[in-house]
Amino acid sequence: MQYEKLVALLESQHARFRVIEHPAEGKSDLVAKIGGTAPGQGAKAMLCKNKNGIGELVLVVLPGDRKIDFKKVADACGMKKATLASPEEAIQATGCVIGAIPPFAAGADLRLIVDPELVNTYDEIAFNAGRLDRSMVLNTQDYLRIAEPLVCSVCS
Repeated sequence: MQYEKLVALLESQHARFRVIEHPAEGKSDLVAKIGGTAPGQGAKAMLCKNKNGIGELVLVVLPGDRKIDFKKVADACGMKKATLASPEEAIQATGCVIGAIPPFAAGADLRLIVDPELVNTYDEIAFNAGRLDRSMVLNTQDYLRIAEPLVCSVCS
């Protein structure tokens, strides 16, 4: 989801958020430092797919200081094995480069899963907002209300 569409969505839903402009950066730990948030507060969005190439894409969102567990992702999605989508697939599915993908499903054909550690630990989440030079800090309850993700453990 591109920056302008994301801002319009959040404003139309009366979400509590703020935008932070910064040098282009896609790594969650550096974005956290720039935005003054905790590394675990960063919503790291990773586009995954079925390893055999068949089936849907899944946007998996986890705390910025945690690692993804592909077995848990596969189990949650009914896949045999899950893997990361390619940079080209990420651009095609989300309209964003890897590192700039916000934690929102860009289309109806994109499943969204968020790890409970992210949304149960912090009152606000932080993420790159469709651009590497813009981040957002968004109220967690507003995020859950608007994004309507499946909340499921996906961290190792």
